[in-house]
Amino acid sequence: MEYSPLCHTSQPVKNQLFLLCIMLSLWVYMLYCCVGYCSTTPTFMLDERSRRMPPPTALQNQPEELEMFLKSQTRDLLNNESDADSRGEGWEENKGDVTYDEDSGVTNAPNGSEIKKLPQAIIIGVKKGGTRALLEFLRLHPDIRAVGAEPHFFDRNYEKGLEWYRELMPKTLEGQLTMEKTPSYFVTKEVPGRIYAMSKGTKLIVVVRDPVTRAISDYTQTRSKKPDIPSFESLTFKNITANLIDTSWSAVQIGMYARHLERWLQFFPMSQFLFVSGERLISDPAGEMARVQHFLDLKRVVSHKHFHFNPAKGFPCLKRPESNSKPHCLGKTKGRTHPNIDPDVIQRLRDFYKPFNKKFYHITGHDFGWD
Repeated sequence: MEYSPLCHTSQPVKNQLFLLCIMLSLWVYMLYCCVGYCSTTPTFMLDERSRRMPPPTALQNQPEELEMFLKSQTRDLLNNESDADSRGEGWEENKGDVTYDEDSGVTNAPNGSEIKKLPQAIIIGVKKGGTRALLEFLRLHPDIRAVGAEPHFFDRNYEKGLEWYRELMPKTLEGQLTMEKTPSYFVTKEVPGRIYAMSKGTKLIVVVRDPVTRAISDYTQTRSKKPDIPSFESLTFKNITANLIDTSWSAVQIGMYARHLERWLQFFPMSQFLFVSGERLISDPAGEMARVQHFLDLKRVVSHKHFHFNPAKGFPCLKRPESNSKPHCLGKTKGRTHPNIDPDVIQRLRDFYKPFNKKFYHITGHDFGWD
């Protein structure tokens, strides 16, 4: 057979090609892993508008555009409700879901007889109205078990399903009522239909407050976390010189109670709503709690004996009857001092809310006295 150099060298070439393929595969795999790692690395939570923020030099000579940009960022912050209250941390000595001792009338029961149920009653709003206080007052009742943190199921986590939601609920005995509270439900368009799909008979509680005071409280909470936000006055108006109220700002929009309520009434009758006065929840907590317990078909257990007004905080604290234990008071995130607001701005806001308040009074059959 004639000797051929090509046949002699073919095997080493194949080996080199094989090694090259392996190295190329390893390189592609390492690149894939690197990309995957980078995608999981924490980054700042910036929306599209903030990513498109123009350079400072482009805005320094355009104060109106700079103000509009700052207002848009502030709205994003105000619409983010990841405050302490949503995590159930608004009260000192927060007890979570533990049961009380005999002083409070609550007794412990064998775990085997407890089950998790979807809530039969929900506090659906409103933000900065007094929802945390009401929830804590209700948790004094032996026939109520409630989630401490806000689940945000019907507005943020609906795709996770009802079983996920049920697992968040505390275990209850037969005859006990399961509850939760998420104030953003009242103003979220999709929520009424979603709750209706879960249960047509769900009882709905709305804690309302003077919309002007509520808006200032909303702003105060935001400013406590971001002191450099624009003034309340500038955020209130679309155009300060034209005196046009900016209804896209959540702090203003939430207080248009009648508009939000009309959406709920497309699914639920008025008989399934209870409107609690945020002002009376402070001045007469026992009186408002009597109405709530009656609405929920509960025995009137929580009464004036459970409340102690704290003049330093300006809110009632909870106490156990016939006990010398320390009262359970609002935490530092509650009762913040409001900033001084231009009286003219306050009056313009009151004029803006008047027709909404009047309609709300008419629908609910109750004059809350905000005008």
